[in-house]
Amino acid sequence: MPEQNLVSVETQSEYSVTTGRRETRIFVKMYVDAVHSGLLADIGDENWRTLCVIAAFMDERGECYPTQELIAHRLGVSRETANRRVNKLLKYRWRGKEVICAIKVRGGDGRWQNTRYTVLPISQLSIFGDSHVTEN
Repeated sequence: MPEQNLVSVETQSEYSVTTGRRETRIFVKMYVDAVHSGLLADIGDENWRTLCVIAAFMDERGECYPTQELIAHRLGVSRETANRRVNKLLKYRWRGKEVICAIKVRGGDGRWQNTRYTVLPISQLSIFGDSHVTEN
């Protein structure tokens, strides 16, 4: 029997007939199997919340560039606390595999650009594995 998804991210695109605008929304879905498999207990409250906040900014490749200030604001914590939480999540492993990675790159002017976070498709954590895009 194939392993079940524990968490997935779904995108939904809507077109408004009244405004003529297209809006894409991202949903982070937790399946009950995440509880029964032990993922939710293992990842812990802080890592789960931090993962959800970072996932809220990602694109279809699982990549995003939120600043630490923005992550802190969305978590409702200080920048220092957000930094600590992100670093803790970066060290977290589910069944031996990392859930997220971060890459810092210097720009042409030598200054650091925003960190690129990538939510990784890991064992039983399906990010965009079964995305549904609805065109209305």
